Amino acid sequence: MSIPPPPGPQQPEGQYPPPYAQGPYEQGAYAQGPYVQGPYGQPPYQTWNQGYSPFNHPAPVNGLAIAALVLGILCFLPGVGLVLGLIALSQIRKRGERGKGLAIGGSVLSTIGLALWVLALATGGASDFWQGFKEGARGGASLSLAKGECFNAPGGALTGETYDVDKVSCAREHDGEVFAVFELAGRSYPGDDAVTDTADRRCYGLRDSYAMDGWAVPDDVDVYYLTPTRGSWRMGDREITCVFGSVSEGKNLTGSLRNDETVLDADQVAYLKAAHYLNAALDSAPDAEYVEDDLPGHKAWADRVSRALTRQAGLLRAHPYPADVKKPVDVLAKELDKARAEWSRAAEAADADAFYAHYDKGFKLLDPTKSVTARKALGLATTPPSADSGGSGSGSGPDGAGMQV
Repeated sequence: MSIPPPPGPQQPEGQYPPPYAQGPYEQGAYAQGPYVQGPYGQPPYQTWNQGYSPFNHPAPVNGLAIAALVLGILCFLPGVGLVLGLIALSQIRKRGERGKGLAIGGSVLSTIGLALWVLALATGGASDFWQGFKEGARGGASLSLAKGECFNAPGGALTGETYDVDKVSCAREHDGEVFAVFELAGRSYPGDDAVTDTADRRCYGLRDSYAMDGWAVPDDVDVYYLTPTRGSWRMGDREITCVFGSVSEGKNLTGSLRNDETVLDADQVAYLKAAHYLNAALDSAPDAEYVEDDLPGHKAWADRVSRALTRQAGLLRAHPYPADVKKPVDVLAKELDKARAEWSRAAEAADADAFYAHYDKGFKLLDPTKSVTARKALGLATTPPSADSGGSGSGSGPDGAGMQV
């Protein structure tokens, strides 16, 4: 038997040098670090602390947690961000992934965003946001104009393209006054000409509902409009804004031109509504300037005027005007009856000469000065618009003349 040598300076008592073994503990292949003696003379092994092991890769970050945080910060699709955050938390627990804080943060921010969206929908904030978006598409937030508002345009011009206007009080000098706003339908841009034609037709048709008394509109005031461009149409802009503006260069408007049910009394409104039947009929004259060029068209027009005069006189007599107003209104109604008879004969004329004979008599009987007394009693404007005014909305006959009563 062998007797172990006595302990020396390099060998503590009771310990023996580890036996050589095959594998990683062969001579010259000892690993550095602390050693632990294995039982029954087994070779020692080296212990690794977590974090130092070359095989201990960190757990990956959950991708849904990142997405939830991004959506939560941007407040974009908050409902989706909340769902992704909850799914991420579940996956993190099951897979041992990292990103719990990201998922929680995304869920909280998405919940706040979702609450804000619900509040916006309940209070109309979403509608305001969309309106602001459309205004931005048009080029400036101040281009959003409502009926009854007044504004100044860049350089005072109501033509060409504009990206901004300044709203001002109608009591101050201003370039334009909005009298109507409407939207176009359709998904595809109809083209510049089609948009302009629609704006022209609709705006001229809507002016009388805002300025019912055409006599109160200055002769140098005409209709303008703001329309979408092809670019703003792609951004959702469908709005056409109808505007009153001066045709005199360098001249501004002062005071509102609005005179409708919100401004006028019941007697004034009744009188003007009756007068509009005749004005609309006079404005429907055929395109042909001379009767000889379109006798059937002029006869049909005379018939429309005749029927409008019948309707107007009937409405004037039917309304219960005050005593001081009823007398001049009845006198006017009798004059309208005489004019109706001549227009009716013009509608039945056999030839152009007969048409002209009755048309001339009927037109003279529609002399606007005959309605001044009734208008004065009603407190309406008493200065007739000029026959060649471009903005008062006068009716037109074969010779370009016309009247508003």
